[in-house]
Amino acid sequence: MAEHQDTTTIRPGEMFEIPARRGRAIPVNKGQVLRIVNTHGAQVGDFFAFDAADPAVFLSMEHLRAGLRRISPRPGDVLPDNRRQPLMTLLSDSSPGVHDTLIAACDIHRYEQLGHQGHHDNCADNLRMALAEVGVRAPDVPCPLNLWMNIPVAEDGSLSWRAPVSRPGDHVRLRAERDLIAVISCCPMDLLPINGEDAVPRSLSAMIEG
Repeated sequence: MAEHQDTTTIRPGEMFEIPARRGRAIPVNKGQVLRIVNTHGAQVGDFFAFDAADPAVFLSMEHLRAGLRRISPRPGDVLPDNRRQPLMTLLSDSSPGVHDTLIAACDIHRYEQLGHQGHHDNCADNLRMALAEVGVRAPDVPCPLNLWMNIPVAEDGSLSWRAPVSRPGDHVRLRAERDLIAVISCCPMDLLPINGEDAVPRSLSAMIEG
């Protein structure tokens, strides 16, 4: 089983890997820019962010949709917390901009519903383990910003789970509007094609820009 990297080794300007099926917590100071790279092109990243001073304050998709009046952020958009205050800003996005804000993080119950027997890696547990490594316990598992996840909404309101339209090397850049702890989980879903038609989870890369 792959181990989480030591978060204390993160240095601005150095690219690091989030292993396939795993998660990582990343302290980001106010004003710093976090770049997240879809190294292989078709990997979904469940993205969470928590106020460093109070983890009960976190990036909120419900408040984001209400504030933006649409279901996905675009470059220049402010990403709010659950108190409707700016937490991060999406500075740029080199991908086609297809991301999801509707679907909850996968968990053991989701895989059971899909027919999986026994343990399955999942983003909810990845979040908890990543935060525990930096001494933080989240009060709950918020709905993540599912980077590159392709969940189109049809005219009749139905949803479908499709492969990402992102390409190798596509990236997003997010500026912290206060000190925070970001968490990226390389979604381990291998029962649906959300991580590509081959349904094989892969790694992501990230860096704090110097």
